[in-house]
Parts: sequence; structure tokens; C-alpha cells
Amino acid sequence: MTSPTMSVAEAIRTRRTVRHYLPDPVPQAMLDALLDLAVEAPTSWNLQDRSVVAVLGDEGRAGLARATGGQPQPQEAPVVLVFVAEPEAWRDDHRDVHEQARSSGAWNDEFIEMFSVASQAFQEDLDQRGLLREYAVKDAVIAASFVMLAATEMGLATSPMNGWDEEEVKEVIGIGGRDDLAIALLVSVGYPAEGRRHPGRRARQHNVFRESYGGGEAGGPGRRGVPREPRP
Repeated sequence: MTSPTMSVAEAIRTRRTVRHYLPDPVPQAMLDALLDLAVEAPTSWNLQDRSVVAVLGDEGRAGLARATGGQPQPQEAPVVLVFVAEPEAWRDDHRDVHEQARSSGAWNDEFIEMFSVASQAFQEDLDQRGLLREYAVKDAVIAASFVMLAATEMGLATSPMNGWDEEEVKEVIGIGGRDDLAIALLVSVGYPAEGRRHPGRRARQHNVFRESYGGGEAGGPGRRGVPREPRP
């Protein structure tokens, strides 16, 4: 890969959601680099409970277009990345993850033993509360966010896609009927065939608060200018 052409902050401010794409393919080396960055995204307890399916073929992209109600991104973009959440991944053998961390010097044996026990207890609690899917989807969406920013730095356009039929998407990527897996997000990737202006964002004060939701800055106005109630 070449040296970065923009900072992370610039990528965040520059990225726009693009719906129309040129037919030019994404070079394989660039796609590989993008996917390498996707798997660098953090996951809860380092379970790495998400996968990415890169759909490049005409048949697969046509299937995703149908699953998304005919949206243009899968039809035009040369690549659509499907982020798959794996809520049951915590039950798998993670000794390879532990060995990697041990070899790099990140974790020692004592930490691995403690971490494994704590992770198991945490996941069992999520299971009892019906939250395994929610946590895995969060991890998959974090990976998608990494991809969108990395793609922007590479000069590629993306569109995070919601609004699809989950079962249809699963069928396209070969996991039809797999209730143990969930579709978190679709992201189209390619070269833009359109320019998109920044529509703007509300002032930070509208959505960013201190200490409590809607409280506003210390002593200042709260959400939409509503004054904070005095507290005894």
C-alpha cells in the first residue's frame, strides 16, 4: 500500500454515502488491504465474533440487489461487503487467539486463564439475558466503520446499507437457515460515479452532553436550548 493520503480526522470528515458507482473493479491488492484493516477492528473480549463476506460476482450482487429492494449500490458497485455477526462464536475454541496474544507478549499465562474464565461468565450472562446477538452485531458494525474510513483514505467510496431482507441476504452468501448467524450491515465499495456534498450535521451541543443525557454543557443550555434544571 502507498502512504496514507489523509488523516483519520480527514477521512471522517470527507466520507460521504455514495449510491452510484463506476464499473471499474477494485484492485485485488487494495481489497485485500481493506479486509486486513477490517479484521483489526476491536471485538468484545477479543472473540472476533464477526466475519466479512466479499461479494464481487454478478450473480451474488444481483441477489443482494433483490434482497435490498432494488437499491442501486449492489447493482453498480463492484464489491459489496456483508458483515456477519456470530453470536455463538464464544462457544468455539479460542486457543489460537490466546496463543497469538502469548506469542506477541500481549498476554501472559496468568492473564489468559483469568480472561478466559471471565469471558465465559460474561457470555453466559448475555445468553441468559438474550443479548448475544446484540453484542455480536455491535462488533460487526465496528468493523464496518473501520472499512468505510479506510476505503475513504484509499480513494474509494462506500455506502452502509440497511433496509434488506436478512433471510435473502443469508441465502446469497450461503448461510440460509443459519439462525446462529446474523447479518449486521452491507457496505458497497467502489469508485464513485457521483459527487456528494456534505449535508451538514447539527451543532455538537445538540447531541453531546456532560454527565447526563440532555444535560448540556456544565451550567449551559440543554438539548434544543432547554435550560438545565437546577439540582440541589
